[in-house]
Amino acid sequence: MVWERVKESLKESLAENIFSLWIEPIECMQIKDDCLYLKSPDRYFSAYIRQNFLHAITDKLQESGLSALKVVFCEEAKASEYARSTKRLIGTPMRLPHLPENNSTSKSLHPKYTFDEFMVGESNILAESACRSMVNKDGMVGPCLYINSDTGLGKSHLTHAVAHQIFTDSPMTRLHYLTAKQFSAEMVRGIQHNAMDEFKRKYQENCDILLVEDVHSLTGKKKTQEELNDILDTLIKSGKRVILTANRAPRDLIGIDNEFRSRMTSGLVTAIKAPDINTRYRIVEKKALAQQLVLDEELVGYMANNVRGDIRKIESALIAVRAKACLLGGHVDMDLVREVVESIVGVNQVLTTATIGELVSGQFKVSLEDLRSRSRKRSITFPRQVAMYLSRKYTDESLSDIGKTFNRDHSTVLHAIKAVSGQALRSSSVGAQLEILGNKVKQL
Repeated sequence: MVWERVKESLKESLAENIFSLWIEPIECMQIKDDCLYLKSPDRYFSAYIRQNFLHAITDKLQESGLSALKVVFCEEAKASEYARSTKRLIGTPMRLPHLPENNSTSKSLHPKYTFDEFMVGESNILAESACRSMVNKDGMVGPCLYINSDTGLGKSHLTHAVAHQIFTDSPMTRLHYLTAKQFSAEMVRGIQHNAMDEFKRKYQENCDILLVEDVHSLTGKKKTQEELNDILDTLIKSGKRVILTANRAPRDLIGIDNEFRSRMTSGLVTAIKAPDINTRYRIVEKKALAQQLVLDEELVGYMANNVRGDIRKIESALIAVRAKACLLGGHVDMDLVREVVESIVGVNQVLTTATIGELVSGQFKVSLEDLRSRSRKRSITFPRQVAMYLSRKYTDESLSDIGKTFNRDHSTVLHAIKAVSGQALRSSSVGAQLEILGNKVKQL
């Protein structure tokens, strides 16, 4: 049937939730007198379809060789049924729709980059809270939010989460989401086709929230900076919302106009740091579960300790562990995990409390068993305290985790750190010894 073919074609070109919301409910009544009569739930629905999808429908009819058909919409009293289906859709996580012109536009969103999937820790809690504030429009962070971090630490996850949440809560919000390079390319096309008025209207008048990623890529692009600066000025003065991301703080951006830099800092500026050991542990646990990997506490701890910085490294390592385990019959042990971490992630020797313990035991000529024993001999107590001190200084491990390595609790570790610090201040030889050991730790 003609309409069924058109629907199938539209299904391939539209986001799933948009197709379900606006195209799926339409039914074909008949084809008569060169007219395609389509039945929709109500007048509002028909008006929206005419405005936003009629051009796409006529294009699909033309592709089917039926360009002569005129589309006619007929309504019936199905408003309550439509409201129920809309409510049901809104209640589930939505991928960001690719809405037509004069409404929201975006680059593709990762379906799992939502607030629920974002692992909050000390390194990112302010950025996560600020993004939620922008969604809720509570005014806590001002009209403009600037997030900077190294790659792979969650900037895109948070901006995707904002878009997902807005389209779940307020699907008619006019949201434009793109990278700075995409913005620059669009502006250039506007200049080339004498369409700058349309370009300006899109972002200055038909936008409720603007998300621009990687603004550091605008280095040296003065015209693009000026245009984006004007848009930010208009949106901020109109009470609209803006979220920008970059790999550096505004003050560290090179080749950026001072006025543009000032505009970007008109609200909250926050950084995302590399996750601490506790956050990495939770990330490994959650992503392993998503990969249907069963890892015991020791394996999770090893990966959390050894895979640092870029969170994508954790994902890569887990995917590799799962693939290799499948090839070897499904068994996952420490040898397999260690091999994957070293070869796939590129970690040869990882700095952990255990690693530092091995170094200290060699330097003081005591065994690891002695360091882990209950012995209170000075020849063992001092090296143990030094190992705890160095572990606290050069690793992200908590006091409790350091203590576990030496069969002690966190209060003992805290006492050891204070004791060694005091001795270093009182004795230059102890201070020199710690400096030498510290340099050796850095080389691990």
